[in-house]
Amino acid sequence: MANVVIGVAKLSPIAVRLIEGKNFGFLATVLRDGSPHVAPVWVDHEGNVILVNTVVGRAKQKNMARDDRVALSIANHDNPYERVVIRGRVIAQTTEGAEEHIDKLAKKYRGADKYQGSSPDEQRIIIKIEPARIS
Repeated sequence: MANVVIGVAKLSPIAVRLIEGKNFGFLATVLRDGSPHVAPVWVDHEGNVILVNTVVGRAKQKNMARDDRVALSIANHDNPYERVVIRGRVIAQTTEGAEEHIDKLAKKYRGADKYQGSSPDEQRIIIKIEPARIS
């Protein structure tokens, strides 16, 4: 991961509301050649840390393992003009609890008790993002 030191920003009430709502995030990471990569993601949080669940080996996961800088845009599903943009850095990637976490997100976004998109040959991973700037 890149060793860039940036400050920590506290999630604003609107950011928390948008994260806790059924709103998609659009996660920007940096590809090896320096160009941006953007992917839609389900979002969650633990206190001030933003959580994104993905699969080990996907482009966004590999990008964040190499370069910890990210940006995340979240718009209100019902009013896309209400939005938040968060820039920050990845502070951890863990497989611990990732299967349970994707089930929690499936409940939030799809109303399903169990996430149905998993493949037995995939390993889920939780990406933990510390916000540095929120607008």
